[in-house]
Order: sequence, then C-alpha cells, then structure tokens
Amino acid sequence: MCESTPKTLISQQIVFSGAGSLAESLIKGMIARQVVRPEGITVTNRSNAARLQELKARYGVLTQSDEAAKEELLRRAPLIVLAMKPKDAAAALKAMSPLLSDDQLLISTIAGLSIRTIQQLLGRKQPIARTMPNTSSSIGLGVTGITFSKEITPEQRTRVLQMFESVGTVTVIEEDKMEILTGISGSGPAYVYYLMEAMMAAGIRTGLTPQQCRELTVQTVLGAARMVQQTGEEPSVLRAAIMSPNGSTVAALQKLDEGDFFETVISAVHRSAERSREMGDALKEEVE
Repeated sequence: MCESTPKTLISQQIVFSGAGSLAESLIKGMIARQVVRPEGITVTNRSNAARLQELKARYGVLTQSDEAAKEELLRRAPLIVLAMKPKDAAAALKAMSPLLSDDQLLISTIAGLSIRTIQQLLGRKQPIARTMPNTSSSIGLGVTGITFSKEITPEQRTRVLQMFESVGTVTVIEEDKMEILTGISGSGPAYVYYLMEAMMAAGIRTGLTPQQCRELTVQTVLGAARMVQQTGEEPSVLRAAIMSPNGSTVAALQKLDEGDFFETVISAVHRSAERSREMGDALKEEVE
C-alpha cells in the first residue's frame, strides 16, 4: 500500500535568494512542520556553492547556482524570500527588477531595509512583506514582526502569515516600529545566549564541569521563560517572589545593578534598533 504525500500549507515553489543562518532557520522550521515539502524550496546565493550543497544535503531542498537558471527561477517564482546580506541587497534587487512580474510576492528578511527602499531599488510597486524573524524559527519557537505593502493581496497576506505562524508567533506592526522589534526579538536570542555563556563560565570557574553548567543554565533559562508564559505574571513579579530579604538572589542582583545591568540591556536593544535604521538609511541614500 502506497503512502500518501503529506499535505502542506504552501504548494507553490518558494525561492530563497540568500542562504545565511536566518534563511536556514526558516527552511528548517517550515520543512519540519510540513509547511512546504523540501522540493518546494529552491535556494540560491551569490557565489557560495559549498553553502548551497550543505543546505541541499541537510534538508533535501533544491539549489541553483547557474546564473541563467537563477534568472529563470526568479521570473516564474510566485514567492521570493529576500534573505541576502544588507550590503548585497541593492545590487541584487536592481538585477532582479527586470525579471519580475507585478503579481510576484517578495518577502524581505533584510534588517533595516524599508518597503519604500525595496520598491525604489526595483523601480516598481511590487507586493512586499517586510519581516523580521529570529533564528528560533528553526525549532518552531520563533517570533516574527511583519508589515505589508499596500500592494499585497488578501491571498498573499494569508500566505505570509501561514508561513511565519508555522514557525512561531507573529506580530503585525506598523513599519516605523520594525527597528525596535529588531532590537528586541530579532537580535534578542543573542542577548540570552550571551547571558547563558556568562552563567556557564561562572560555574566552570568555581569547579563545576562544563556539562553540569550547560544543563543547569539551559534548564534555568527554559524554566524562567516558561514561568512567564504559563503563569501570565510579569517578570518583575516573578523576580520579586524569589528575592528573600538579604538573601543570595538579592546579593546577586545588587551586583548586576552595580554594572547598571537593566539600563545596559535597554541601551543594547536601542543600539540594535539604531544600527538597523543606519543600514536602511545607507541603502536609501545609495538609491537616492
């Protein structure tokens, strides 16, 4: 008896222009959750053939490095994910412009690049969804901010939401809020990983094994996040609940306050947002 082919949410071919870690996170998450079949994704990049082979071997996706074949892909793909580096975006979009038709949907994951700048680079009012996912999308726990151009059809909007809701949660926001979202959730996993690195280093320096430190740290961070999620309490309330007067937790947080931990994190988020805006402004100036 033959097995039936698993039904997927998206049957149309998806072309990824760019093959970095964010693109891989989305590819991995979508395939794992049967949003699209591996052969429903084609990945291209500017010149790194070894990276394409790596993704093909790891996920079973299609890849393409031949320039003529890439152009043909872009001409007929109903959905193109812009996942190249910001520094490569201007040249890539200008080269892509004459290949596109008005009904093709572009999904941008490029930090700082506004819908208006994308359309200026293309020289056309293309339907565009500007998104900022994070790498936790690879395990279905991502968070993605999305804003849509006015050219998006209801069907295209639904397709974008299906795609990103399958790999985490989605927040539809005004485009002028996209940079601060980038600072919070786009770059956010890196802040948490950095904190985890420090916690593990503290344990290792005082005699615990690396494996013990890893297990303790991972479970602590996971448990804390789940407590906020499942109890519905504010982080400040949960923090206060474990701060016994003159206890060890109070002493630890006093040390963090000596380094202005709270304001430093806020500054880091704002700097990430500012840098995203700077990259977008640089591309905008190049266009103008």
